Amino acid sequence: MLSILIPTYNYNVYPLVTELKNQADDLGIDYEILVQDDGSSFYLEENRKINVLVNCFFFENNYNSGRSKVRNLLSNRAKFNWLLFLDSDTFPKNSDFIQKYIQNISSKKGIIYGGIEYQKSKPEKTKILRWVYGKKREALSVEKRNEEKYLSFLTLNFLMNKSVIERVKFNENIPNLRHEDTLFSYDLFKNNVPIDHLKNVVIHHGLDENRAFLKKSKESIEGLLFLLNNNLIDSNYIKLSKYGKVITNLRLTFLLVFFYKVFEAKIERNLLSEKPNIVLFDIYRLCYFCLLYKNQHV
Repeated sequence: MLSILIPTYNYNVYPLVTELKNQADDLGIDYEILVQDDGSSFYLEENRKINVLVNCFFFENNYNSGRSKVRNLLSNRAKFNWLLFLDSDTFPKNSDFIQKYIQNISSKKGIIYGGIEYQKSKPEKTKILRWVYGKKREALSVEKRNEEKYLSFLTLNFLMNKSVIERVKFNENIPNLRHEDTLFSYDLFKNNVPIDHLKNVVIHHGLDENRAFLKKSKESIEGLLFLLNNNLIDSNYIKLSKYGKVITNLRLTFLLVFFYKVFEAKIERNLLSEKPNIVLFDIYRLCYFCLLYKNQHV
């Protein structure tokens, strides 16, 4: 009935696996839990204990192959028709997490996205930016997610019929610079694969340090430009590239590049503080997008 698929990298996923196993055992369903490590250096001994658990399997890569390739590998290994993908740094909020997904399995050959939440209490100040961004931009209600069914879909907690991955695979030819979620959702959109939104959240525990999150955000913009330059997505699909396109068409790129160069340090001081401004973060990313675009088109 259900294959639970978890890609992992340098994270102790054993507690998540045991929780999911307990929930599935209580339901008495046919299931398997497959964990694919992607060339980790840490937590290997902890995660190898997964192989001792009935219906649970831990596989290891000798090198880092990237998120897209790992997800495709897991889906190819799965023996059941319904695939539940979870990121390793998430954890079900409720004890009926598996049951709720099973209850919502239908004859549709599509995707069910359960959503994400973040801890209610403030984390340490070195991780505030990721927490604030996640709460404001990712932890959306079902009603809010339904306004933009595809754009609000994240690959960290979703159920998919295996027929979907036979039509729309994760693109393994893109750089490992993030935005694989964006490309996958765009491909789902182009192929008319339906996405149903459900309130069945996981808590995201893997908060990046502020500086690491800033770095990843810049890498994400590099990845976005790669998708645009290779005609893998439409520039109007997401807001950042849509606004970037308007700015470049109006030949105002130089203004945002100038703004970025003058105020970069000051903006980063805010973003690395205990009270980061997310609107300022949006402006920062748009300016960085314009800077990269300008450098590629000189």
